[in-house]
Amino acid sequence: MRFEELNLSTPLLEAVAQLDFTEMTEIQEKAIPLLLEGRDVIGKSNTGTGKTAAFSIPILEQMGQLPQEERRSVCALILCPTRELAMQACDEIRKFARFQKQVKPVAVYGGASMERQIYQLKNGANLVVGTPGRVLDHLRRRTLKLDNLKTIVLDEADEMLNMGFREDIESVLAQIPEERQTVLFSATMPPEVETLAMQLLHAPETVKVDPVSSPVEA
Repeated sequence: MRFEELNLSTPLLEAVAQLDFTEMTEIQEKAIPLLLEGRDVIGKSNTGTGKTAAFSIPILEQMGQLPQEERRSVCALILCPTRELAMQACDEIRKFARFQKQVKPVAVYGGASMERQIYQLKNGANLVVGTPGRVLDHLRRRTLKLDNLKTIVLDEADEMLNMGFREDIESVLAQIPEERQTVLFSATMPPEVETLAMQLLHAPETVKVDPVSSPVEA
């Protein structure tokens, strides 16, 4: 299936075309239509299958349709297990959002300047990618507010639980609206991840993709 078949907005289609994305990967083809409908989704997918695009394209499409006043607050939060993954996901999202001036992504993670992150958050950031500990730190400082959050993504959920982030994740989720879209991606589905998914997601659709031999970028 081709991206142009998705009936996306022009700025998003132009960005996808500039990145030379034409045919969707399996995870993108299965997940994007469901996410565009606003469904909660569990995606079983390894790194390198195109999952960053699978969750970020629907988020950007939905943000583009929001009234301007709603875009002034954080609309989407993506939690990642490591600073490297947070930075990588944020870079990918910036590429997809290059023609959407109203979208301002920022990455927040430990081991980097808190002051710089606070500055970025106060200057209109409305899509946040971060590690659970640093996101929670910003919430405690009230430098990050999620009162109007529309979508939360748990990326590489199995890795986040392996690294001991369960309590941090639950603390973050306790501070976001109950009415929201929740997306969980994980390479494996151990019982702990399944339990977390059952707690957090509402009537989710599950999409599964077998590992690919040739990874893609996003």
